[in-house]
Amino acid sequence: MPGLRPFRFGVQQYAATNAAEWAEKARRAEALGYDILVIPDHLGQGVMAYAPALTAAAGATTTLRIGALVLDNDFRHPALVASEAATLDLLSDGRFELGIGAGWDRRDYSASGIPFDSPAVRLRRLEESVRLIKSLLRGEPVTFTGQFYALDALQNSPLPVQRPRIPIMLGGGGPRMLVLAGREADIVSVMPAGLGADAMPDLRASALERAITGLRRAAGERFPRLELNTLLQRLVVTDDAHEAAEQLAGDWQLTPEEALGSPWALIGSADRIVDALLERRERFGLSYWVVQGRHMEAFAPVLAQLAGR
Repeated sequence: MPGLRPFRFGVQQYAATNAAEWAEKARRAEALGYDILVIPDHLGQGVMAYAPALTAAAGATTTLRIGALVLDNDFRHPALVASEAATLDLLSDGRFELGIGAGWDRRDYSASGIPFDSPAVRLRRLEESVRLIKSLLRGEPVTFTGQFYALDALQNSPLPVQRPRIPIMLGGGGPRMLVLAGREADIVSVMPAGLGADAMPDLRASALERAITGLRRAAGERFPRLELNTLLQRLVVTDDAHEAAEQLAGDWQLTPEEALGSPWALIGSADRIVDALLERRERFGLSYWVVQGRHMEAFAPVLAQLAGR
């Protein structure tokens, strides 16, 4: 299809009981044809620390890319993020992708004592951080004094393998987050607006259309160069799509038709899911899809049909 990006597929893993199990998860993802293994970023909640986990995954594989989906900016100074990112890229022979966001899960903050500032403050801090990370990854000495961070002739080392730099993903769903992503990101992970809030986020297709319209406006001439991603919130491979859609509709406070059309859910047989992914790439431009680790095997037949397309 002219003008459309080829599909990429990732799997999000975050836990293992030992090193052998973690290495096997990475090798299995590679064998099934997944392009990338990503890990979320939480404090506690059974989630492993991203940097050592991704280093081990890279060491167990040869072509599988590794990434964070996504780091919480409030957990680390941008100088540390740049250093870890460059080291991960070096140790993986240029296979690392850096995803970062403003933070959203109150549980991380309440358990750790890190202040959960307003969305506007967290977003301004992320904006400052991303610009510093980009400068540091280029290897130039950085002197900077801003609202949140200050650097004095800091020069990052080692340098990453990838040039001109490591791909940067910004993830989120709010309008202000998408404006920042449109200006600064290489990959944009479009998540449901309001994720982590007390109320149910809007998971309808119309919500994604509005988000991408805003992203297109913010990115301007950069928009065709952006890779659009989402993390599936529900995947059900079944021959009875109607029953699964009714259950999801109740969980998400949607009609069954809205549940079937939600871009954050895939429901149906493998062939039906293939058709849905092709339609959603055409409609929304979404070409990079990530499934949860528990669905890695069930999604493999879909991946096999769409690999390289």
